[in-house]
Amino acid sequence: MTPRSAHPKEDNGKQPAADYVGRFAPTPSGPLHIGSLLTAVASWLDARAARGTWLVRIDDLDAPRVDPDAESAILAALESHGLRWDGRVHRQSDHQERHDVAISQLGARCFACGCTRRELRGLDRYPGTCRDRGLPPDGNALRVRAESAAPGFTDRVQGHVDMSHRTVGDFIVRRRDGFASYPLAVVVDDLAIGVNNVVRGADLLDNTPEQLLLAWWLGMEAPTYAHLPVVVEGSGVKLSKHNRATAIDNRWAPHNLAAVLSLLGFDPPLDRVETMLAWAVDEWDIARVPQGTALAGFFAIDR
Repeated sequence: MTPRSAHPKEDNGKQPAADYVGRFAPTPSGPLHIGSLLTAVASWLDARAARGTWLVRIDDLDAPRVDPDAESAILAALESHGLRWDGRVHRQSDHQERHDVAISQLGARCFACGCTRRELRGLDRYPGTCRDRGLPPDGNALRVRAESAAPGFTDRVQGHVDMSHRTVGDFIVRRRDGFASYPLAVVVDDLAIGVNNVVRGADLLDNTPEQLLLAWWLGMEAPTYAHLPVVVEGSGVKLSKHNRATAIDNRWAPHNLAAVLSLLGFDPPLDRVETMLAWAVDEWDIARVPQGTALAGFFAIDR
């Protein structure tokens, strides 16, 4: 396939597909915290309210970050909170051959890059250092030529996302270690399992233009996006496994659900997990989720 050279048309904010397929795709670097539970609950509710399919994919390509005990802990937490998925658990590592095929389809758009993170530190975008150096692919990262304006799109939570102020620099599609980069892998992985609706954190909002461009160049239809505000600590720092956010306690599942539903803009009754989720499916309207990229004032769960 010859990569497309034209710019993708801007997404018009289409509603969820009739045959809705959503997913939750955690990195197995540690157990779920309240922020990741919020994303799981919102994506599950969005799928169930649309009478759609909800899949779980473990994004395990970043081997140094993988905790061998994390996957089982994540799945146990989902089950404890009533978030049962459809079919088998998928894994990003299952799709490495598909990643390689997609990179080969990008063809001459790709070039080898030997720049280190230290050399590029402080730069807003890649300056094109290795574009014409003709470096060998082995032992180097692969970048895709992408000197163009970032495509805007309409997000189901954030509304119109204007990226005209930003230029997409040449970005990595294959890391130096031979594995696909996150933007390339997630586009291919979502297509492989039929995902057409993505509900995820707003910390990935800036990564979306690269994914839209890749989907366009590869002849794929991009999914509909809904980027949720992320939960932050009082200091404004996003809750994350990297920052050692406290793992949720499965013994307090109803309280955990009440907390994330409140953060999402709902006033849930405190009841059994199954009852609360049934209530939430009936009440679900993603338009009620607060806009913005952060949910400030994270609070302790009162038990």
